Amino acid sequence: MPVKTPKETFVYLLSHVRQAQERTTTILDEISKLAQQPEIKEALEARHFVSAKILSTLDEVFKMIGEKPVPITGRLQEVFLEDFRKEFNEIQSPEAKRLFILAKLMHLFQLRVGEYMALIAAADMTGNYGVGVLLESCLADKLAFAERTRRLIRKIAEQRFAERAA
Repeated sequence: MPVKTPKETFVYLLSHVRQAQERTTTILDEISKLAQQPEIKEALEARHFVSAKILSTLDEVFKMIGEKPVPITGRLQEVFLEDFRKEFNEIQSPEAKRLFILAKLMHLFQLRVGEYMALIAAADMTGNYGVGVLLESCLADKLAFAERTRRLIRKIAEQRFAERAA
């Protein structure tokens, strides 16, 4: 699809973020099945709930700008999931698997954070402040999950150090 105007670029990028959000929900489901630790499963289930809210918010953004999502052909999520499966299956230690899951989640969500920051800036440049507010709420959800994941990684590390010290 040729993109000719700034608005078409915004719609394209927003469509990419929406499609990525749908795919991220699928990825979270698959990773949740692999996670054996209750705290990771619980965090992923909560993230799934928030993901549905984000999709709804993105749909509202499309309504506000009077557009519909355009088809996107990107394969970033598919490649991410393929690599995740391969690398996860090579890890033997349950502790290392747990850390790997959390590290990959951080990787995925930091990518999304960058996309939202660009969309928010574009919305502000075009005077779509209501759209910016909705996108910032999505960004806040992403940042909150990233922070919770960081805390979980730290907790795992602290437990490991405590076990070694004992």
